[in-house]
Amino acid sequence: EHEGLKAVDLFQAIDSGRVKAVWIMATNPAVSLPDAEAVRRALAKCPVVIVSDCVADTDTLRYAHIRLPALAWGEKDGTVTNSERTVSRQRPFLPAPGEARADWWMVAEEARALGFGPAFAWSGPAAIFAEHAALSRFENHGARALAIDAADDYETLAPAPWAGQRLFADGRFFTADGRARLVPVRHRPPAEPPAAEFPLLLNTGRTRDHWHTMTRTGLSPRLCGHRSEPLLDLHPADSRRFGIPDGALVRVESRLGAVVARARLTEAQQPGEVFLPMHWNDRFASCAVVGRLLAAHTDPLSGQPEAKCAPVRLRRFETTWSGLLISTGAPALDGPSWWVRHPIDGAEVTEMAGGEAAERERLVAALDAAFGSDRLEVVDAGRGIARYAWMAGERLLAALFLAPDRPEVVRGWIGRLIGGTVAAAGDRAAILAGRAPAGQADAGATVCACFAVGLATIETLIREQRVSSVEDIGAAVKAGTGCGSCVPELKALLAAGFSGEILANGVHH
Repeated sequence: EHEGLKAVDLFQAIDSGRVKAVWIMATNPAVSLPDAEAVRRALAKCPVVIVSDCVADTDTLRYAHIRLPALAWGEKDGTVTNSERTVSRQRPFLPAPGEARADWWMVAEEARALGFGPAFAWSGPAAIFAEHAALSRFENHGARALAIDAADDYETLAPAPWAGQRLFADGRFFTADGRARLVPVRHRPPAEPPAAEFPLLLNTGRTRDHWHTMTRTGLSPRLCGHRSEPLLDLHPADSRRFGIPDGALVRVESRLGAVVARARLTEAQQPGEVFLPMHWNDRFASCAVVGRLLAAHTDPLSGQPEAKCAPVRLRRFETTWSGLLISTGAPALDGPSWWVRHPIDGAEVTEMAGGEAAERERLVAALDAAFGSDRLEVVDAGRGIARYAWMAGERLLAALFLAPDRPEVVRGWIGRLIGGTVAAAGDRAAILAGRAPAGQADAGATVCACFAVGLATIETLIREQRVSSVEDIGAAVKAGTGCGSCVPELKALLAAGFSGEILANGVHH
């Protein structure tokens, strides 16, 4: 009879006790919604939380009383409507794993258990589509854009736009006289502009190779190679103003909460504003859920939260030690006050930092518990440097590098050894040194995810003057010839090379 609660309103209703059961499908509101701590508080007190998802662990799933394994996109059978409103038939190209089931099947079974089975008695996707098409034309008479024809043969359904033609191709709109209505839009400033206590405006958004809350892209070494941790983009002028050097860990605070990220200075960022990615969550970082910073201000009509701006302040996140762990799996960590992790081929990489020596001791003890006490080690207590390699016979399980500052380690080479046999004394010594043998260089951060081309490879081509254009790079290593999303970065690298900023030793500033 009327619309239901919008997302922000729904969780406020759960928090107040007006809603006592919630079923969450294919989304991760504990990360994606503003005022994330309030969302988590609501989920923690809700009597019944059901979550359907295609991965086994998300921030939201951790609050679920009932977990339902759902199908992923490549396992689903149905239709897809694209942004230009073309309906296309979708067929699965992977079998359903384990006990995973289609969302519609879960809904139908739940309805049957509650006594509403006849209203949900679909035989499959074709029956659902037929009902959807019928409802789209019910009492329509040309008043609504959505008007789908029922499929004569659902299995061979050809892609077609709503109502069988491109919208507005006939010059008519869905109004009584067919004429468009122009609505004047006036700018409304943010509900909370920057002020003396919180002088910077935070903008949020996505990075190139991640999607939503990383529940799936965070599992891909190739997609994590471009941005392996949450970075705070800020202008060099603001860096000087607040004493935040490039690469430093920063505590970003709003009136609601705080996150910790590494500073990335860039003149592409507007002065007075900073940018944080929306993707990171408690699976991949200790303190990076950007929703913890955002107030739940919403548009009065759509209910869309004001997720693109919040007043914040910056503080240096002070540490006395940093660490890098390359390991099989992602062990539970006891010790570091900050950490962030991502996969590489064959291993997990965890960066960490802390403020007390006792944190380092607890960390090593936790890793002993995870990987056993058979380890190689080199410790220089005077310089605050320690390096460990956990072994199971000749099999390398994990390597940990600790130092006062961020350890510089050849990650890719060590990652390729994790889980394998390391018998040669020279290789074991190289692991503890964090330096690969001659000819075993890292490709660096991923520039082109389509063809797994790293920064070091591109810089070598430019430094040796073997390329002078994006087309040359594509011909040499294929970078930029796939989806094209790396082309702006390739152009920037070429410009840096032409201006002499890529030095003879390969350092890129």
